[in-house]
Amino acid sequence: MAVLYAWRAARVTPLGELLTPPRITAALLRLTVQVVLVASLWRGLYQATGTTAGLDRDQAVTYAVLAVLASRLRELDQYAGRDSVLQHMHFGTIVYWYLRPLSPQRYYALRALGEQLYGLVWALAGYAVCLAAGVVEPPESASVAGVFALSLLLGQWVLHYVTLLIDQLCFWTLRNTAAMLILLFAQNLLSGVYAPLWFFPHWFVTMSGFLPFQATLSVPLSLYVGRIPLSDAGAQLAVQAGWVVALSLFTRLLWRRAARRVISQGG
Repeated sequence: MAVLYAWRAARVTPLGELLTPPRITAALLRLTVQVVLVASLWRGLYQATGTTAGLDRDQAVTYAVLAVLASRLRELDQYAGRDSVLQHMHFGTIVYWYLRPLSPQRYYALRALGEQLYGLVWALAGYAVCLAAGVVEPPESASVAGVFALSLLLGQWVLHYVTLLIDQLCFWTLRNTAAMLILLFAQNLLSGVYAPLWFFPHWFVTMSGFLPFQATLSVPLSLYVGRIPLSDAGAQLAVQAGWVVALSLFTRLLWRRAARRVISQGG
């Protein structure tokens, strides 16, 4: 029975897209346009120069395209499926999370796992197409590919806990729309989605090093393109793992406190 509930929880959000063909078509079109525009932009920026900030044009394009593909890992719309924490708190249905055989913590984690596995299929398919078309470069070696895969896994783990923290704010604020918008902007900026962090001033890079965002995407992509050498990979992976442990403990504490504050605004 527990396995059945786990399977159902993991496929909640992906089914919202899989059972709506227009949403799949829109996602494919949006991803294609993003990849084409981002690749064109960075090729244009490097047209008058060979190397900038220690990387050539192909490395910069590879980084930017992989950032677009990686963003697909957590791009599913929970709001459309009426299964976001914000909606449950507003309508009072959050109480059902505490009546199911699965605990709220496990349900949230399983649902996020299903979203990320579904997004991984999209990202891998896009990567295969871009690799075959010569838009992105392959990893320098098998060792780089392995370290990148491990770093990306840790990065998505960190991102899961960062997103969970914002969702948990609903138990104290009831509304967290503004916080989600701030998080999205901060995540994209400080993790290197908009532009690689090495193009920013030194003080900005130093500041971002004290926050978990850099560990979500900038580190794995920098390992892939060679901006971070393999000799420094161990330290970077350790930092990512440290963020996973710290955020895991903190969110676990918040789950316990949130159980005492199950407040419904509309139910």
